[in-house]
Amino acid sequence: MIRNVVVGVSGGVDSAVTAHLLRERGFNVLGVFMRNWDEMDEVGRCSGEADLKDAEWACRRLGVDLTQVNYVREYWSAVFTQFLDDYQQGMTPNPDILCNRHIKFDLFHKHALENLGYDAVATGHYARNSLGNFLEGLSSGKEARLLIPADTFKDQTFFLAGIPRKALQRTMFPLGELQKSQVKELATKIGLQRLAAKKESTGICFVGKRNFKEFIQEYITSKKGHFVDIDTGTVVGEHTGIHQWTVGQRCRLNSFLQPYFVARKEAFSNTIFVASGHNHPSLLSTQIHVDSPNWLCSKSQKKLLDTGNLRCRFRFQHTKPLVDCHLRICPENRFQVQLDAPLRAITPGQYAVFYDDSACLGSARIFSADPIKECLEAQHSKIRKLVS
Repeated sequence: MIRNVVVGVSGGVDSAVTAHLLRERGFNVLGVFMRNWDEMDEVGRCSGEADLKDAEWACRRLGVDLTQVNYVREYWSAVFTQFLDDYQQGMTPNPDILCNRHIKFDLFHKHALENLGYDAVATGHYARNSLGNFLEGLSSGKEARLLIPADTFKDQTFFLAGIPRKALQRTMFPLGELQKSQVKELATKIGLQRLAAKKESTGICFVGKRNFKEFIQEYITSKKGHFVDIDTGTVVGEHTGIHQWTVGQRCRLNSFLQPYFVARKEAFSNTIFVASGHNHPSLLSTQIHVDSPNWLCSKSQKKLLDTGNLRCRFRFQHTKPLVDCHLRICPENRFQVQLDAPLRAITPGQYAVFYDDSACLGSARIFSADPIKECLEAQHSKIRKLVS
């Protein structure tokens, strides 16, 4: 039976209300604040110290003890170094997914259960556990599934899709049945108005309020290269580094009838191929190549391994609608996603996240996407060979 729960307290309203709900249910709660970024490096530009003060204030109001854990070194090696390497290789990483996988639901999770000896971990994520948001069904012996929350607008299962499946068995999501508006109302009711009114953090935490291009230049040396029209091969402009651009982004090149958008980046030649027009065929894809998936649902994993094909739903940006797809196993143990409808700007380095109607099934890192134009040309070539 679960009695003792560690709550990851961030200084925001969601984690504070999570701690309150657990206390109301009779759990013994310990708050733990994770320090993942070295504030001294950022000269006060990141909000970590202010967040710690808010976490301390909230825990005092709630009557919850608060401790700290420092993962600055581990975050640098597991998340930030990967982040920089990806940008240098022309990819666009997702540090939130990496942080959840390597820090929050690995190191922190193990610290809570193994070092501190607590029974479970709770977070303020908007998600649901199939065992119950307070793990009432833990004794059933069933596998935990990561379910879509009641507040589908705030759904954060996308960012949890890469966590170890084992960690889900001992993770609580007390906010899973609540709307964000209800969480803020409850926070105000219990005297946490300060957090209810606090502006939510968005974007990458270690970038803070700075312009991203200015930030990334501190860590990656700028190297000039060409913008090349993907249709004509003509040089249409000059850039100062492929790490400053992402697929689908508008380039704002002058003296052209239609705006140019990034279609593809080539790291070895430092070339950015651009397409004229927002919905140019080179920006649209139905066929995506991904790494081996991280599975949160063993049933779906087994079906794919047994049949070589899994019918599911896909997204690569957490705010976008789900698209029906087939996930297939290809030769040499590679994996391919075939979308029912084309999507724009599928970005290498991002994550393909898979769903059924109610749950997140898992995720896989995207390493390439085939433009519709190339797919059609390949199909026509195949047909011509068959006919001839």
